[in-house]
Amino acid sequence: MAKENLLYSKDHEWVLSAGGAVTIGVTDYAQHELGDVVFVDLPAAGKQLKKGDPAANIESVKAVSDVYAPVTGAITEVNAKLGANPELVNQDPFGEGWIFKMSVNQASELEELMDLKKYEEYLKGIAGE
Repeated sequence: MAKENLLYSKDHEWVLSAGGAVTIGVTDYAQHELGDVVFVDLPAAGKQLKKGDPAANIESVKAVSDVYAPVTGAITEVNAKLGANPELVNQDPFGEGWIFKMSVNQASELEELMDLKKYEEYLKGIAGE
């Protein structure tokens, strides 16, 4: 998947928007910060979320971290492969390691996310702290 076609949140989720729905995963930066992922607690299909709500949990050898809903909508699908293979989040965060898909209730929320260039600038700001 081309990273240039994705949108990014300040919580280090990537978002692929297509036809009124989005696929969400965590960025390479996030999976690196987490370390080895050992478990992913996936949301239930149909669950309604508001932008910023915790949607899933990723448990790693270092910590447990939330994955937040980058937009308001409903969970339409989860990546069942992560149940048996949570390490896919580390091995292929932009591909097989996607976490969930959801509908988009308010398309304007997508405009609040960052493109790749802005996200890279955001990461530089974090590194400079």
